Amino acid sequence: MNDREYLYLKRKILSLTSIDIGNYKSHQMRRRLDMFVSRTQASNIVSYCRMLERDEDLRKRLQNFLTINVSEFFRDFSQFEQLRTYILPALLRNKPSLNIWSAGCSYGAEPYSIAIVLEELSPHRRHRILATDIDEGSLIRARAGGPYNSTDTKNVSNRLLRKYFTGSHGEYRIVDSLKQRVAFKQHNLLCDEFESGFDLVVCRNVTIYFTNEAKDELNRRFYRSLKDGGVLFIGGTEIMLGTNNMGFRKIGTSFYQKSPTSTSAPFLGRTPVLSGATREFNCPASLKAG
Repeated sequence: MNDREYLYLKRKILSLTSIDIGNYKSHQMRRRLDMFVSRTQASNIVSYCRMLERDEDLRKRLQNFLTINVSEFFRDFSQFEQLRTYILPALLRNKPSLNIWSAGCSYGAEPYSIAIVLEELSPHRRHRILATDIDEGSLIRARAGGPYNSTDTKNVSNRLLRKYFTGSHGEYRIVDSLKQRVAFKQHNLLCDEFESGFDLVVCRNVTIYFTNEAKDELNRRFYRSLKDGGVLFIGGTEIMLGTNNMGFRKIGTSFYQKSPTSTSAPFLGRTPVLSGATREFNCPASLKAG
């Protein structure tokens, strides 16, 4: 694919799917699209774009390919341990209910994981969890609460599987009481408006292929979406540079706090916060154990 073909395809993808691949790293995206288009019956890029215009299923396959829907419950387990034993208890000290956004939630494993942790830490409290993704197909599965297979749930203990899931033999669904804790909405991070007033924003493994400029702009927008003292939780392979210039402070691996300006939103130190409600999970193997 030459430069002219790539520019033509980029514009066509934007007009047909609202995905601006200009915000993705050009070399990697071009290589991936070359491989993807070569698997079709199109003889060239123009032919492929004409097929995209006519074929809704082909557009959906392309969108799924571009949005890379890969997830699992308690993905990157050690980071979820930090969230459970340190970040959430510290945030809960300051207010009884939290406003949380899971951005780029794929098919729902991440926001449901957060809902499980919150129910274990603060039973029966009513928190708001907003979960968004650009892919409506993934959101349909997320709203239905599954099904999820054994790979999706490999980090979930037998106790939590019995408590928060129905089904067996590798086909599980979220129980209705937990499903009601999460609100799902279609949203494009690169062009749609952001809500504000969040205590925690979770956006993990979404920006891996983004340009540095797109990442910086996204982080600035997340900063404005957070409350004073709120926390941004990103993926383990994602690094935020220039945190002080953006107004963030790093408070743990993958966790950044919006610098507080008042005593009502204190800086979260780096000492883990543990309570009696969390003792069952003192080591990473705990959620995996029966």
